[in-house]
Amino acid sequence: MTEWVKRPKRYVPDLRQLGALCDGNYHRLRKLRQLDAEDEAVCEIELHREDQYLGRVRIERLQTARFTETLLLEQVHNSGRWLNNPKMTVRVYHDATMAEVISCYRHRHIAPVNDYPNRFMHHPDEKVQINGFLADWLDYCLRFGHLPLEQAAWTAGQGGD
Repeated sequence: MTEWVKRPKRYVPDLRQLGALCDGNYHRLRKLRQLDAEDEAVCEIELHREDQYLGRVRIERLQTARFTETLLLEQVHNSGRWLNNPKMTVRVYHDATMAEVISCYRHRHIAPVNDYPNRFMHHPDEKVQINGFLADWLDYCLRFGHLPLEQAAWTAGQGGD
């Protein structure tokens, strides 16, 4: 007697979901980079919640072309040992108003679809998940981010009176 084995359906990426994440990440990055009015190649943002220091995030422009930019985002310091410092390369498409993660940690290429199981144990929707993480991380930076004191426009006691 032959036993029938039901094979799992092959994962099909949801392009609308990925497109919405990349569109949202573009706008989040744009807001975050507006904190640095000088448009430097490197922008650092400190994360604070009231008087609690949460860490520092660096956004570095690696490459610029006519319609694209490549950015390196990394958490260079954090206040707790529980968080590994995220580091990802993001391609920003200004003509399409999208930003997508092109590499993350030590993975140089993120496949849109992975067979599962695989030797690296990547999820079938790894690309969507990593771009979703970027969205959460940028929201966190927007909520708690401030320019470091050494980059402030004026120090206490100067200007603003």
